Amino acid sequence: MGEQNQVIRKKFQDLELSALGMGAMRLPTIDGDDARIDEEKTFQMVDEAMKHGINYYDTAWGYHSGNSELVMGKALQNYPRDSFYLATKFPGYDLSNMDKVEEIFEKQLEKCGVDYFDFYLFHNVCEMNIDAYLDEKYGILDYLLKQKENGRIRHLGFSAHGNCDVMKRFLEAYGKHMEFCQIQLNYLDWTFQDAKAKVELLREYQLPVWVMEPLRGGKLANMSEGIAGKFREMRPEETVPAWAFRFLQTIPEVTVILSGMSSEEQLLQNIETFTEEKPLSASEEKELLTIADGILKGILPCTSCRYCVSHCPKGLDIPELINLYNEHSFTGGGFLAPMALMAVPEEKHPTACVGCRSCEAVCPQQIKISEAMADFAARLKL
Repeated sequence: MGEQNQVIRKKFQDLELSALGMGAMRLPTIDGDDARIDEEKTFQMVDEAMKHGINYYDTAWGYHSGNSELVMGKALQNYPRDSFYLATKFPGYDLSNMDKVEEIFEKQLEKCGVDYFDFYLFHNVCEMNIDAYLDEKYGILDYLLKQKENGRIRHLGFSAHGNCDVMKRFLEAYGKHMEFCQIQLNYLDWTFQDAKAKVELLREYQLPVWVMEPLRGGKLANMSEGIAGKFREMRPEETVPAWAFRFLQTIPEVTVILSGMSSEEQLLQNIETFTEEKPLSASEEKELLTIADGILKGILPCTSCRYCVSHCPKGLDIPELINLYNEHSFTGGGFLAPMALMAVPEEKHPTACVGCRSCEAVCPQQIKISEAMADFAARLKL
């Protein structure tokens, strides 16, 4: 791939943002340890991204156990400050942070090595935290508006995993101050998480849409041969992951699509896709959504964000257990899940779940994890 391949740009106010943004929640890691980011590989990916015109970089306080902001800050310090747009978020997904907005914001600037953030978000507005986010005693909005006034935040928005009613409450209270909204949007969640209604709500408020989880944690990058074959019949030249991006290019409100790429190979493939816009026709979109309906039967919508892991008193690797559970459910049994669990210590099996539901309180997908673990154990006869 030559340097002439540049990703397309989308207008936002007086800016031109790369339609493909680099998400920093799934950076390359060392020995599979989420907290240990492979800095050399990450720096190479950022260099490649910049070379091909990607100018939007999205990180957050909690990504990679707090190390994402540090590493992305280091990677971007090699470039002029006006050559990229950096986004991070106030971590309200953890209620213990609500009274620490000033402390956290100052630390984020320090970690990223910048004087201002181009984009700053209320992180993960959802059922669990909407009351606290709207509680004036914490002064979160007032503080962030002050930072905007001082030029330390250029554009203010929010991300949301909550339902439409939660988003509506937030917008009714703070909508006049919001400039954009980041939601989980892909062809599975168009109906499964009612993302269609969320897009319509944001259209009412004339807010552009930023997309997270376009490939649903990578799940839409790999499909069965049957589904891949249907894709090839419609568009022989497209890759399987490209279909997820083309679906999003069909939605007029979408401005930036964030992809959490964990290898240079994924990055280069996505860059190839984003060198042009190829929205779906009405018939292609209808066929894709029909395929999505079939995929959705019986899966749990885990995106491996790992918020649950830090809240599990037993230290279970919940995303991996859910991945195995989905595999076992899809295949109607089989040997893969039992075989994989043979390599896992017994105290980390689904039977170790005590049903405390601490994980469920922070799950953006609102998965009933404790019930899934109990069902998994029963299916495996553990």
